[in-house]
Amino acid sequence: QLQASGGGLVQAGGSLRLSCAASGRAFSDYAVGWFRQAPGEGRQLVAHIIWGGGSTYYADSVKGRFTVTRDNAKNTVYLQMNSLKPEDTAVYYCAADRRPLYNGLYSDSFVGQGTLVTVSS
Repeated sequence: QLQASGGGLVQAGGSLRLSCAASGRAFSDYAVGWFRQAPGEGRQLVAHIIWGGGSTYYADSVKGRFTVTRDNAKNTVYLQMNSLKPEDTAVYYCAADRRPLYNGLYSDSFVGQGTLVTVSS
């Protein structure tokens, strides 16, 4: 089970750190992706980190502003979001799979409940 937390309301230029906590199993050998979905829009992969944290991916829209890290001892993945923009407003959720998630979720991927991030201008 995955649970995202840390969302909230922040002014443009501000920062938030999201956490994705896993329970019920160890996810140290899973890839974890942070996705977001804004109202009326499709799901977007924002950041992705593979097993052991050795490789990361960022969408162009967040590159240089967001950082994804993982703490395998705590079974938690973090998304540090800096220099937030109003267009970052969305529900953010994390997903895990033994397969990379660059091309989206699989039908049997583990997907957690989301957390709402609202960035005011």
